[in-house]
Amino acid sequence: MHIRSALVITANAVAVHQDRLHALTRPGHVPAFYELERITSAAADLRVAQAESRTSLQAISHVIEAREAAATADRAPAVRLAQAAVARSAHAPRALGQSPDQLAPSAVVGPSVAGLGPHR
Repeated sequence: MHIRSALVITANAVAVHQDRLHALTRPGHVPAFYELERITSAAADLRVAQAESRTSLQAISHVIEAREAAATADRAPAVRLAQAAVARSAHAPRALGQSPDQLAPSAVVGPSVAGLGPHR
């Protein structure tokens, strides 16, 4: 939340500095000698505000990537368990009378749903 607030503040600062710079360098306006320092200062302030804005955007991107990585890490054990269950089902002993070339029934991964039978 703090990063988002910082992004809003820097975005507003960029807009203010950009407006100030555009006002000082508007078409048809010849800046006076004393305005040159204000133009230079406004341009420098604009560049700083843009750099801060980019930094805030990068911070938000890192937070999003970290959350996605954490969510993936939380799901990883369940996925590994499901893969292990499927692998074990391939090595399950055959029922009596089942020939060696017939496949063993596959394991069900996930909860079973009542009322769903084989479709014909």
